[in-house]
Amino acid sequence: MPTFTAARPFKGVFPVAPTVFDAAGALDLEGQKRAIDCMIDAGSHGICILANFSEQFVLTDDERDRVMVAVLEHVAGRVPVIVTTTHFSTAVCAERSRRAQDLGAAMVMIMPPYHGATFRVPEASIYDFYRGVSDAISIPIMVQDAPVAGTPLSVPFLARMAKEIGNLAYFKIEVPQAAAKLRALIEAGGAAIEGPWDGEEAITLMADLDAGATGAMTGGAYADGIRQITDPYFAGDRDAAMDAYQRWLPLINYENRQCGLAACKALMQEGGVIAHETVRAPLPAMHPATRAGLIEIGRRLDPLVLRWGK
Repeated sequence: MPTFTAARPFKGVFPVAPTVFDAAGALDLEGQKRAIDCMIDAGSHGICILANFSEQFVLTDDERDRVMVAVLEHVAGRVPVIVTTTHFSTAVCAERSRRAQDLGAAMVMIMPPYHGATFRVPEASIYDFYRGVSDAISIPIMVQDAPVAGTPLSVPFLARMAKEIGNLAYFKIEVPQAAAKLRALIEAGGAAIEGPWDGEEAITLMADLDAGATGAMTGGAYADGIRQITDPYFAGDRDAAMDAYQRWLPLINYENRQCGLAACKALMQEGGVIAHETVRAPLPAMHPATRAGLIEIGRRLDPLVLRWGK
């Protein structure tokens, strides 16, 4: 399996792939492969799997492995794949990360250890956790700095880990005032910050690009739309990027504020990419009126996802 070491640093648009289920909520691996192909055809520079937007928290360990094997074998080196390996246990996270690396993952993405509303560990333990995972692998680690973990990660602490932990080099920042944190992290970490990345469905993308973000991990449905923003920006045409951001922001906002992780599946089902937009219980299905609003905004922008399977 390829390790993509020659492609570093990874940059561009790396959307999160949904985990595809059939009508009964079982894994649909053929649908999974179609979703991946659509994302690649839409211009994804890479893909992230098994993230929160992939409903990783409703999968068994065996299902996680089946999805990872299916996706990495199907992608077969066409684009780099980031595998989320988050777990509270250092040993389990390290083993998941080794398994992902052995199967050809280009990177692993990991949140700091958390469980429920109150199980947290101190900063020294977070440091040892990431160091332990880094010692077990040779591919880069992306720290996911997300509100869901409820764990404050200060800029000095992140910069220290980047400088002292060999494989820890990428940072997906999606906390409030993400741009300010990205800017401060780049200043504090210098060359150790190989990949300062934007997240949260690109709702703050322009501010984050201005702060120095070099990657965007968005929802999985419309990499072609996000690239209309990032491509001109990285080419030095900020005005064109801003114009594109204004066009796509209503859809980005609708996904982020109204739909959440169900948005990608609804757009893929509407476009014939997947047969079912099932989200796993106890997650609720999207309200029909919300779904209609999503499709209406999407059709005005004509992303590939709404045409790919038809």
